[in-house]
Amino acid sequence: MRAFVFRLTPVCMAISSAFGGISLAEAEEEKTLILSPVVVTATRQAQNSFDLPVAIDVVNEKDIKDGQLQMQLSESLIRVPGITAQSRTQQAQDPQISSRGFGSRSAFGVRGIRVYVDGIPLTMPDGQGQPGVIDLSSIKSIEVMRGPFSSLYGNSSGGVIQMFTADAPATPTIGATTMFGSYDTKRNVLEAAGQLEGMEYMLNVSNFESDGYRTNSASNKQMATAKFRFNLNEDTKVTALVNWFDQEAQDPLGLDRRRAFSSSNRDKVVPSALFANTSVKRDHTQVGFNIEHALNENNKISFIPYVGTRNNAQILTTTALATGLVGSCFAGNPPPGTCARLSEINREFYGADTRWDNKGNLGAMPYNISIGITYGKSSDNRLDRNTLLNGLAANGLNRDEKNISTNFDQYIQGKLSLTPTLDVHAGARHTKVKLEVKDNFITPGAPGQGDNSGSVEYQKTTPVIGAVWKATEALNFYANFGKGFETPTFIEAAFDNVAGGVASRPNLGLKAAESNNTEIGLKSFLTDNTRFNLTFFNIKTKDEIVTNQTLSGRSSFTNANDTKRYGVEMSLDSKFNNGVSTFVSYTYLDAKFDSSYTTTNGNLIASGNRIPGTYKSQLYAELAWQYQPLGFFSALEGRYNGDVYVNDINSDKAPSYTVFNIRTGLEQNLTNWRFKEFIRLENITDKEYIGSVRVNDGNSLFFEPAIGRNYLVGVSAQYKF
Repeated sequence: MRAFVFRLTPVCMAISSAFGGISLAEAEEEKTLILSPVVVTATRQAQNSFDLPVAIDVVNEKDIKDGQLQMQLSESLIRVPGITAQSRTQQAQDPQISSRGFGSRSAFGVRGIRVYVDGIPLTMPDGQGQPGVIDLSSIKSIEVMRGPFSSLYGNSSGGVIQMFTADAPATPTIGATTMFGSYDTKRNVLEAAGQLEGMEYMLNVSNFESDGYRTNSASNKQMATAKFRFNLNEDTKVTALVNWFDQEAQDPLGLDRRRAFSSSNRDKVVPSALFANTSVKRDHTQVGFNIEHALNENNKISFIPYVGTRNNAQILTTTALATGLVGSCFAGNPPPGTCARLSEINREFYGADTRWDNKGNLGAMPYNISIGITYGKSSDNRLDRNTLLNGLAANGLNRDEKNISTNFDQYIQGKLSLTPTLDVHAGARHTKVKLEVKDNFITPGAPGQGDNSGSVEYQKTTPVIGAVWKATEALNFYANFGKGFETPTFIEAAFDNVAGGVASRPNLGLKAAESNNTEIGLKSFLTDNTRFNLTFFNIKTKDEIVTNQTLSGRSSFTNANDTKRYGVEMSLDSKFNNGVSTFVSYTYLDAKFDSSYTTTNGNLIASGNRIPGTYKSQLYAELAWQYQPLGFFSALEGRYNGDVYVNDINSDKAPSYTVFNIRTGLEQNLTNWRFKEFIRLENITDKEYIGSVRVNDGNSLFFEPAIGRNYLVGVSAQYKF
């Protein structure tokens, strides 16, 4: 038996105890050895991450919640190597999240990464993800997988982010949390969880509001999560998950270089943001089920259906800086489209995943295998119209169409243990994605306003294979190779040309990007309390989808020729005596164009240019200390990001930066009560830096300044009946 297999997380300790392994009490005595988590994302079956030929990390509940606002994934994903998670310092857009450079160009949502919660997809069939659906207060862990095996989840290239909601405790529990901080930020959370006969439940509701750091960045958001698990019998379990939110948020847009690097202007906005009242109103409701039935000890079937709606109304500016337009806007009679436009999306979506899991022995060789099919459909009714000042009074229709995206995939994945020290993992997925446009904005004879209906279909089979050699009980080497496949989203296929005015055909001629991914690495326990991971990767992509041109708030996209990415990921996790622990992660990423091409507006993108939005070096370090007798915990966080280019031609960039944060708190357990208090100080040196960039912004509003020194205070109380 390998020594490190069961000295793991509390989840693994419970599994071990249930099957006659070490007891929970024994495991608690060895808690300084708990370093290698159990994961399910890599193989779709629970397995020790140490023995997988995959770059995968887990963010646990403590790192999600302790001293955190719990509003955006960027708060907790900054510690994961290979992941770029940049807060935009506003709530109108999701944080800028990319994996090994995939997704760095995304202006809306998360792109190039598949996002799930409890196995239920938050990514639409066209590849656009919406992680803001989930209240992080209800999450117990986040698994983050990079590399070739992510292609087994379908239309994505960069990786998979899977969140898992908290389980119901055996004893009914209620709780409340209140937080407040800089810029009149407030957040309140109520929760209840427990078990009844044959049913487990978890309920969570929250409210958030803030004035925001920058002008025109106020926001509010209400969220609710409900999870029910029905244990029908020993073999059949049904889990239902409901997620809902309603949000209003102002969008401060980006800044040009002059304003962004001025101490007196970095918290301001360009005039057009105020003239247009750039903002968004959105709501989202989603219901999903996970139905599991064990046929016998070696066979299980799962059925995961989901359905939901999403409404999004966004006011966008149609001018760069609004220079020279002040009089016409405030006179109440601006030229059509000079102040703002209203983009509305009303979405209905549904889908399902059906999977069979089997395990056994092939002769003397243990194996497991999963076979499944997936279907998804999203239907968007899209309207785009010019507006007058502050989004009032519709002034002209630009777009009226229905966008339908579907996917139908089949996959197989398995593991075979050839020897006690050598495992082979392999799989393949066949993906078929269809994008269809039904045009309702038809004016015979008008330029660009004929019937622009059309459709395009993408198909690809993406195989992957990997192996892990268990050199010693404390050292594993692994390698894998796979093909990636990434189709355009409807955002990228919206316009084939933005230079000729408001009317344009959909860009259904875009190709899907295809990549070859190679990864080698090692996982090691340097000592009983220190785990070290090291990964090298190389990715070559053909027909990468990049921004072609941006004008008046609209963007068109094109295919680049070749790109390549290579780099290194490292993490070092240690737990010492006396409550001291350290964690360090580092990423080196060289992402560049590998052949030259010219955009339609004549810009030469030279071979060797860096892919914008990607950071060559990223470092996260944490020194933590907890003193259990007093319930005291604290941590010092440090973060370094290298410089980042803002466009394909590499004409401008945001400089590197280093920032430090502190979090500290107390916890008291009094009979049935548990109380917790914390304070968090961010950017304690008050560093002025650019927190994120808007890639290829045609108005040169590339920069989103990060917040200066700020604080967050929180208090929570929990009662167990």
